[in-house]
Amino acid sequence: MTARLAPPYTTPRLKRTPAATKRDRPEAHVIGAAHTRFGEMWEKSYRDLMTEAGLAALQDAGVTGDEIDAVFVGTMSAGKLVGQEHIAPLLLDGAGLADRHLPATRVEAAGASGGVAFRQAVQLIRSGSADIVVVGGIEKMTDVSDADAQAIASAGIDQEWEHFFGATDAALHALMAKRHMAEFGTSRDDLAQVAVKNHAHGAKNPLAQFRRAIDADTVLRAPVVADPLTMFDCAPLSDGAACVVLASSTVVDSYRTDAVAVTGSGQASDTLALHSRETYTTLRATEQAARRAYAEAGVSAADVQVAEVSDAYTIAEILAIEDLGFVKKGQGGPATREGRTTFGGDLAVVNPSGGLKARGHPAGATGIAQVCEIVWQLRGVAGERQVKDAKVGVTHVVGGTGATAVVHVLEARRPGGEA
Repeated sequence: MTARLAPPYTTPRLKRTPAATKRDRPEAHVIGAAHTRFGEMWEKSYRDLMTEAGLAALQDAGVTGDEIDAVFVGTMSAGKLVGQEHIAPLLLDGAGLADRHLPATRVEAAGASGGVAFRQAVQLIRSGSADIVVVGGIEKMTDVSDADAQAIASAGIDQEWEHFFGATDAALHALMAKRHMAEFGTSRDDLAQVAVKNHAHGAKNPLAQFRRAIDADTVLRAPVVADPLTMFDCAPLSDGAACVVLASSTVVDSYRTDAVAVTGSGQASDTLALHSRETYTTLRATEQAARRAYAEAGVSAADVQVAEVSDAYTIAEILAIEDLGFVKKGQGGPATREGRTTFGGDLAVVNPSGGLKARGHPAGATGIAQVCEIVWQLRGVAGERQVKDAKVGVTHVVGGTGATAVVHVLEARRPGGEA
């Protein structure tokens, strides 16, 4: 008789990492952060974008090429988009580091590619194998037709059991939205308010693709992409690159006093196909990744003042703020509509950058751009969109419809060097 496997959704709550263990290992800190403007960058090549972001991040960190130990780069589908598969050495070429013969590694996890690349760099520093690591993320998605770009974007879902039968990434998120509406009474206006909020935030971000506020009527009257989602419920396909520089706790004070500590890192997976999951209204991968990141950092969702979360579709942000623990399941829509997730609300300010929806979504760069925004917020240099007294920030990025999720906790360092 075949043994019956336990459901994958009963993973026990993780215990907090013992303080002694955390003190004994090197910790990762962000000392440099930069990203290009996101949008349709017809005048810039893939190599140009990578070089611009990489050199700006190195300059921000005050790091020279001779000090770098390793490089990671996140990208989703450069082969199909620009015909370039061997990406990591290209980053070294653009930064003039090819003669250093550094280990350079490409990371792919659909829309979570940048987030996973960042996590790999954090883990390398924690292992004690490196002191300075550069992490880039890039995508150039507008050099092909819209139809081709949408097909490539759908490569993050199950090709055999979803895409082959006509499903798209947007259609699957529409199913999630419909189910959330049926179970919790989430309204069409609740979804629209996510776009309204994020466009208002993006209007204050000079690097955002869309810098114009919109109203709910604009969202509701836009052409339907997949009912109930309209064009303004969906993040754009974008060009752009982002880069951060990480330093270990043994060398960080040699570079800057306002470095941002990475105190928690979590990653989790789920079935690739949406129909194989226990529920359409909860991303279990997000729940598990958040649980692991919070446990490492020794924080809870209530401690977070600012968050950059996945909002490739408006329903995705509602799911994210629920699954990250900012509100109870089913309350994401009302919380957004009531202004609780924007400036002046009683919860974390969500997507002050404008999110994927307004800042733009060059898939491989998104996870790194989120880190950039949280770093700027915790340094207190975010300008018009600065979150007051931000000390703890979270990044959350998703691959596909939730088959991969990565969550990081970042904290401003107090005088004396500790987060």
